[in-house]
Amino acid sequence: MYCYQCEETIDNNACVEVGFCGKKSTTADLQDLLVHTLKGLASLVEAAHADGDLRKDDVTFSMRALFATLSNVNFDDARFVELITEAKARRNALKDKYLGSVNPSDHDAITWEESNPDNYANIVREAHGPMGTTHEDVRSLRELLIYGIKGLGAYAYHAKSLGHESENIYRYLTTAMASTIKDLSVDDMIGMVLKCGEVAVEAMALLDKANTGHFGTPELGKASLGVGDRPGILVSGHHLLDLERILKQSEGQGIDIYTHGEMLPAHFYPAFHKYPHLKANYGGSWKDQKKEFTSFNGPIVMTTNCITPVAKAYKDRIYTTYVVGFPGVKHIPLVDDDKDFSQVIEQAKTCAPPTEIETGELVGGFAHGQVLALAGKVIEAIKAGAVKKFIVMAGCDGRKDEREYFTDVAKALPEDTIILTAGCAKYRYNKLDLGDIGGIPRVLDAGQCNDCYSLAAVALALKDAFELDDINDLPIEFDIAWYEQKAVTVLLALLHLGVKGIRLGPALPAFLSPTVVNVLVENFDIKGIGTAEDDVRAMTA
Repeated sequence: MYCYQCEETIDNNACVEVGFCGKKSTTADLQDLLVHTLKGLASLVEAAHADGDLRKDDVTFSMRALFATLSNVNFDDARFVELITEAKARRNALKDKYLGSVNPSDHDAITWEESNPDNYANIVREAHGPMGTTHEDVRSLRELLIYGIKGLGAYAYHAKSLGHESENIYRYLTTAMASTIKDLSVDDMIGMVLKCGEVAVEAMALLDKANTGHFGTPELGKASLGVGDRPGILVSGHHLLDLERILKQSEGQGIDIYTHGEMLPAHFYPAFHKYPHLKANYGGSWKDQKKEFTSFNGPIVMTTNCITPVAKAYKDRIYTTYVVGFPGVKHIPLVDDDKDFSQVIEQAKTCAPPTEIETGELVGGFAHGQVLALAGKVIEAIKAGAVKKFIVMAGCDGRKDEREYFTDVAKALPEDTIILTAGCAKYRYNKLDLGDIGGIPRVLDAGQCNDCYSLAAVALALKDAFELDDINDLPIEFDIAWYEQKAVTVLLALLHLGVKGIRLGPALPAFLSPTVVNVLVENFDIKGIGTAEDDVRAMTA
């Protein structure tokens, strides 16, 4: 095993026996083999594109398969064997026609035919993977691109589920994936990585359009943190469409529906306001799910990342769906573009109501539509000096003690600063009483990590409002918490938008070689986090 795609990589080097996340070495090797096979499929699909055939179904399959390899999404070896088998079948269906159009070079991504994946580790490690012999800077750029593509594919796959697609995104994903088994110059590889940021902005805008088109534009509101006296279902992850399905199917059934983690922003979409049994948000970020899922008492549905190793206390009442998987856990499949959650609903009726773990409310709904509706008020507050700085503290939460840094920063920021956030990083400080500035809350929550586009849209709108030429002339600082691969995609999107001086932590990615880190520092002034005291002083200077 050699996995270093997340921030919790052991010793900021690599997980080599078992993942810090709990991922087994067999699962890691299957994921590597799947990615390896998808590279071969992409090479053939790229040739088909040149022949005028988009092969959209092959591209969307690749997006789904890559999504399954993100951190804390799927731990089920059997599901990965199925994906590898399908990837090989799709690849082989194109091989006879297009193999002559591509140069297999010294890899076997297009041609390997091991019938039993027992030997997958050797296949992958002899290729240009993390354990390969490729020069470390080349390998670093390829890995950075792969992780950017993983996040990009996840955003695009979310949008597709709501009927929104982009041929440009499909073509780039194919070209970028295929490029990782080509002998490109370093400049060409850097160009492909930066292009990922450009296409990521398009993908996040597409997902924003898909979500607001289906669920409405998020509105300022409050989400309860308490519990009722009826049994409930807890819905976690990011897939709003699955939450809607569960709400529709559970109407009038005598149960309540609760959100968890990244599903919190659902409370601020107009489409969900018509469901009075959408009761509250229960708990915090994904890292606390073992404790919170145990006390919830009812069934839990995991719609996307992040799932952690399932505890015995709730294994008989947790369900996966979409791309999520865990051995021994019941899975709700997609059948004819719909899902049947009846077994979840029936089980909920037999369970005790949730145990109350907190009370109060959370204010949210500050996606770009709502913030821009308050633009006049915000601009006047800036002009009057009431607001001196915006601090973007978006991204991911995690288990490391070092992440308390983000809580400390929030507490130490002066009262004339506003925090812009999205993603589960907000759980480090969104329950603190930080007050408001002239009626503007000091924490403006744009929603999921999927909604990071809103933060960029707000920054660009402020740049235009103040007639500035450069986004870096705004009173905005970026202090980003990253954990997994969608955060890598968001980082590349910010770099494409020209944002400089980003602080990234708790640790810089282990898959970046010293040379690649230097390129990012010299061109974009990326820096690691320091102490909360020092960084607050620097950001508010």
